[in-house]
Amino acid sequence: MNSDRFLRQAVIRPATPDDIPAIMPVMEAAKGIMVATGNPRQWKDGYPSREVIAADIGRKGGFVVVKDGSIVAYFAFLQSPEPTYAVIEGGAWIEDTLPYHVIHRIGSFPEVHGVFRCIMDWCVRQDANLRIDTHRDNRIMQHCITSYGFRYCGIIHLANGDERLAYQRL
Repeated sequence: MNSDRFLRQAVIRPATPDDIPAIMPVMEAAKGIMVATGNPRQWKDGYPSREVIAADIGRKGGFVVVKDGSIVAYFAFLQSPEPTYAVIEGGAWIEDTLPYHVIHRIGSFPEVHGVFRCIMDWCVRQDANLRIDTHRDNRIMQHCITSYGFRYCGIIHLANGDERLAYQRL
Protein backbone atom coordinates (compact mmCIF):
# COMPACT_ATOMS: atom_id res chain seq x y z
CA MET A 1 0.00 0.00 0.00
CA ASN A 2 1.17 3.52 -0.80
CA SER A 3 2.39 5.10 2.45
CA ASP A 4 0.60 8.40 1.71
CA ARG A 5 -2.67 6.52 1.37
CA PHE A 6 -1.95 4.76 4.66
CA LEU A 7 -1.39 8.13 6.30
CA ARG A 8 -4.78 9.38 5.14
CA GLN A 9 -6.60 6.25 6.36
CA ALA A 10 -4.88 5.70 9.71
CA VAL A 11 -6.15 6.98 13.04
CA ILE A 12 -4.00 7.58 16.12
CA ARG A 13 -5.77 7.35 19.44
CA PRO A 14 -4.86 6.83 23.10
CA ALA A 15 -4.34 3.18 23.98
CA THR A 16 -6.49 1.61 26.68
CA PRO A 17 -5.82 -1.39 28.92
CA ASP A 18 -8.26 -3.35 26.73
CA ASP A 19 -5.89 -2.78 23.76
CA ILE A 20 -2.94 -4.56 25.38
CA PRO A 21 -3.79 -8.01 23.92
CA ALA A 22 -3.74 -6.45 20.43
CA ILE A 23 -0.61 -4.38 21.13
CA MET A 24 1.58 -7.29 22.22
CA PRO A 25 1.59 -9.04 18.80
CA VAL A 26 2.57 -5.70 17.24
CA MET A 27 5.54 -5.48 19.58
CA GLU A 28 6.54 -9.09 18.86
CA ALA A 29 6.40 -8.35 15.11
CA ALA A 30 8.60 -5.29 15.67
CA LYS A 31 11.13 -7.47 17.51
CA GLY A 32 11.14 -9.79 14.51
CA ILE A 33 11.88 -6.86 12.19
CA MET A 34 14.77 -5.83 14.42
CA VAL A 35 16.30 -9.30 14.49
CA ALA A 36 15.90 -9.73 10.73
CA THR A 37 17.68 -6.42 10.07
CA GLY A 38 20.70 -7.00 12.30
CA ASN A 39 19.44 -5.60 15.61
CA PRO A 40 18.86 -8.60 17.90
CA ARG A 41 19.85 -6.88 21.16
CA GLN A 42 17.62 -3.80 21.46
CA TRP A 43 14.41 -5.36 22.76
CA LYS A 44 15.35 -8.47 24.72
CA ASP A 45 14.37 -10.38 27.84
CA GLY A 46 10.64 -9.83 27.32
CA TYR A 47 10.89 -6.09 26.75
CA PRO A 48 8.60 -4.31 26.18
CA SER A 49 6.38 -6.30 28.50
CA ARG A 50 2.66 -5.97 29.15
CA GLU A 51 3.61 -4.10 32.33
CA VAL A 52 5.68 -1.54 30.40
CA ILE A 53 2.82 -0.95 27.95
CA ALA A 54 0.33 -0.72 30.84
CA ALA A 55 2.59 1.84 32.53
CA ASP A 56 2.66 3.94 29.33
CA ILE A 57 -1.13 3.80 29.21
CA GLY A 58 -1.36 4.66 32.91
CA ARG A 59 0.75 7.78 32.26
CA LYS A 60 -1.63 8.70 29.40
CA GLY A 61 1.31 8.21 27.04
CA GLY A 62 0.46 4.98 25.17
CA PHE A 63 -0.98 5.37 21.67
CA VAL A 64 -2.13 3.03 18.93
CA VAL A 65 -2.30 3.46 15.18
CA VAL A 66 -5.55 1.97 13.87
CA LYS A 67 -6.13 1.04 10.24
CA ASP A 68 -9.34 -0.58 9.01
CA GLY A 69 -10.44 -1.13 12.60
CA SER A 70 -7.27 -3.01 13.61
CA ILE A 71 -4.32 -1.90 15.71
CA VAL A 72 -1.30 -1.95 13.38
CA ALA A 73 1.21 0.05 15.45
CA TYR A 74 1.98 1.26 18.95
CA PHE A 75 4.15 4.00 20.42
CA ALA A 76 4.71 5.86 23.66
CA PHE A 77 4.57 9.68 23.68
CA LEU A 78 5.58 10.83 27.13
CA GLN A 79 6.00 14.24 28.71
CA SER A 80 9.38 15.32 30.03
CA PRO A 81 11.42 14.87 31.98
CA GLU A 82 12.85 11.56 30.82
CA PRO A 83 15.25 10.51 33.63
CA THR A 84 17.67 8.75 31.27
CA TYR A 85 18.06 11.99 29.28
CA ALA A 86 19.47 13.96 32.24
CA VAL A 87 23.04 13.08 31.22
CA ILE A 88 24.15 13.03 27.59
CA GLU A 89 27.69 12.10 26.56
CA GLY A 90 29.65 13.11 23.47
CA GLY A 91 27.36 15.99 22.64
CA ALA A 92 24.49 18.07 23.95
CA TRP A 93 20.78 18.54 23.49
CA ILE A 94 19.84 21.24 20.96
CA GLU A 95 17.81 22.92 23.70
CA ASP A 96 17.80 21.78 27.31
CA THR A 97 15.59 24.21 29.23
CA LEU A 98 12.13 23.83 27.68
CA PRO A 99 9.70 20.96 28.32
CA TYR A 100 9.68 18.27 25.63
CA HIS A 101 8.01 15.00 24.73
CA VAL A 102 9.90 11.77 24.25
CA ILE A 103 8.90 9.07 21.79
CA HIS A 104 9.57 5.47 22.82
CA ARG A 105 8.63 1.94 21.80
CA ILE A 106 7.56 2.46 18.19
CA GLY A 107 6.43 -0.88 16.82
CA SER A 108 4.37 -2.03 13.85
CA PHE A 109 3.60 -5.02 11.71
CA PRO A 110 6.14 -5.43 8.86
CA GLU A 111 3.54 -5.25 6.12
CA VAL A 112 2.38 -1.81 7.27
CA HIS A 113 4.30 1.02 5.61
CA GLY A 114 4.34 4.73 6.42
CA VAL A 115 3.90 4.23 10.17
CA PHE A 116 6.94 6.22 11.30
CA ARG A 117 5.93 9.25 9.25
CA CYS A 118 2.33 8.97 10.41
CA ILE A 119 3.43 8.86 14.05
CA MET A 120 5.93 11.72 13.70
CA ASP A 121 3.43 13.93 11.86
CA TRP A 122 1.03 13.40 14.78
CA CYS A 123 3.76 14.01 17.40
CA VAL A 124 4.92 17.32 15.91
CA ARG A 125 1.32 18.56 16.00
CA GLN A 126 1.35 17.90 19.76
CA ASP A 127 4.78 19.38 20.60
CA ALA A 128 7.56 20.94 18.52
CA ASN A 129 10.26 19.88 21.00
CA LEU A 130 10.76 16.13 20.58
CA ARG A 131 13.41 13.67 21.72
CA ILE A 132 13.94 10.06 20.73
CA ASP A 133 16.66 7.44 21.12
CA THR A 134 17.55 4.13 19.56
CA HIS A 135 20.06 1.29 19.70
CA ARG A 136 23.31 1.62 17.75
CA ASP A 137 22.36 -1.48 15.71
CA ASN A 138 18.91 -0.15 14.77
CA ARG A 139 19.94 1.27 11.40
CA ILE A 140 16.36 1.43 10.12
CA MET A 141 15.24 3.62 13.01
CA GLN A 142 18.35 5.80 12.76
CA HIS A 143 17.56 6.42 9.10
CA CYS A 144 13.90 7.20 9.84
CA ILE A 145 14.82 9.54 12.70
CA THR A 146 17.38 11.58 10.76
CA SER A 147 15.24 11.61 7.61
CA TYR A 148 12.46 13.21 9.64
CA GLY A 149 14.74 16.08 10.71
CA PHE A 150 15.96 14.93 14.11
CA ARG A 151 19.55 15.86 14.92
CA TYR A 152 21.93 13.46 16.60
CA CYS A 153 22.85 14.87 20.02
CA GLY A 154 24.97 12.20 21.77
CA ILE A 155 24.75 9.05 23.87
CA ILE A 156 22.37 8.46 26.77
CA HIS A 157 22.29 5.44 29.07
CA LEU A 158 19.20 3.55 30.09
CA ALA A 159 18.56 2.68 33.74
CA ASN A 160 20.21 -0.73 33.14
CA GLY A 161 23.34 0.96 31.71
CA ASP A 162 22.73 0.17 28.02
CA GLU A 163 23.70 3.00 25.70
CA ARG A 164 21.40 4.61 23.15
CA LEU A 165 21.92 7.14 20.38
CA ALA A 166 19.88 10.23 21.29
CA TYR A 167 18.24 12.73 18.94
CA GLN A 168 16.20 15.91 19.22
CA ARG A 169 13.93 17.82 16.85
CA LEU A 170 13.00 21.37 17.67
